[in-house]
Amino acid sequence: MSPTARYDAFVQRLTQSVLDTPGDAAPALRRAVLERGKRPGSPGREAIPPELASYIDKVARHAYKVTDAELASLQTRHSQDMLFEMTVAATVGAALHRLERGMAALRGEEPD
Repeated sequence: MSPTARYDAFVQRLTQSVLDTPGDAAPALRRAVLERGKRPGSPGREAIPPELASYIDKVARHAYKVTDAELASLQTRHSQDMLFEMTVAATVGAALHRLERGMAALRGEEPD
């Protein structure tokens, strides 16, 4: 049994809930945001509107630094529901990355 096996079903259900449930954002965009949340600042911004890319990176790295002014600016172009979905996808991506890194550390692997 792998060290992460007890989390596999939970991770799958969580990811599926974020990506496959109906919402304002297209599933492909939610998937791109979730993947970017795992690796903030990584290439692949083409699937994410430019004005959202820096927001997604900030949410994934330092969510406490997001300001009301930033959200107000984004709300002029995107619905609150869509921004909520992007925020959830980015935070889930970041959390999954941290879970993977934590489990790798327990196995004695070096960080990437």
